[in-house]
Amino acid sequence: METPAWPRVPQGTAVARTLLLGWVLSQVVSASGTTDVVEAYNLTWKSINFKTILEWEPKPINHVYTVQISSKFGNWKSKCFYTTDTECDLTDEIVQDVRQTYLARVLSYPAGNVDAVGSAGEPPFQNSPEFTPYLETNLGQPTIQSFEQVGTKLKVIVQDARTLVRMNGTFLSLRDVFGKDLNYTLYYWKASSTGKKCSSSLEQWCSWSSSLSSSCLYLYTSAERQEQGQAGRRTPH
Repeated sequence: METPAWPRVPQGTAVARTLLLGWVLSQVVSASGTTDVVEAYNLTWKSINFKTILEWEPKPINHVYTVQISSKFGNWKSKCFYTTDTECDLTDEIVQDVRQTYLARVLSYPAGNVDAVGSAGEPPFQNSPEFTPYLETNLGQPTIQSFEQVGTKLKVIVQDARTLVRMNGTFLSLRDVFGKDLNYTLYYWKASSTGKKCSSSLEQWCSWSSSLSSSCLYLYTSAERQEQGQAGRRTPH
C-alpha cells in the first residue's frame, strides 16, 4: 500500500497541530474502511393460530437490528434488541388485542456503535405492511379428536385448537376467539370414490350414512373463518 504523503504545515502553532491531528485521524478512518448500515427489506408477517413472527432480510454483516411494534394508534414498543437474527416473535404483543391493526418496523444499527444515528437523528429503518391478526392469521389444521364407525354411519369429532390468546389467565381456543365466525369443513373418501363433505359452523361433529366397508378411509379437515377461508391438510386415517 502506498504510504500517504504528510501535508506540509507551519510549525509552532496550535492551529497547525490541530490541523495535523485532524488529518491523521481522517487517514486512519479512511485506511480502516467504513461500512454503511443496511436497511432491512422484505418484511413479512408469518402467523398461525396467532403465533406471529416478523421476518425480514438481509442477514447482517456489520450491523444489528431492533424491532419496534405499535398498534395503529399506539406508541412504539421495542422488541428483539440489537439482534443479528432476521426474525422476531411478536406474539405476546399482538395477542393482547387480536382485532387491532399493527405496524412493525426494523431499525438498523452499526454493530460496534449502536448509539450512532442517521442524519435525521434516528437510525435507518423499514416499515412492515399493516397486520390485523383476527383477519390475517392462518388457521392451522384442526385436530380430529375421535371418529367412530357404527355400521354404515361415521361420526367425526373435531377438537378446537388452542391459541396463545389469553383471557383471565386462560388460553383461548379458536372457537373462543372466533365464535360463530369459525367454520369446520370435513371431507371423507375411500379408494376410487369422489368423496363427500360436511360443514359445521357451530358444532364440532359431522356424521354420514354411506357404505364404508373399505379398509382405507381418508379424512380431510379444514378450519375457515367467514372473512377469509384457510384450508387444512389431507390426513389419512
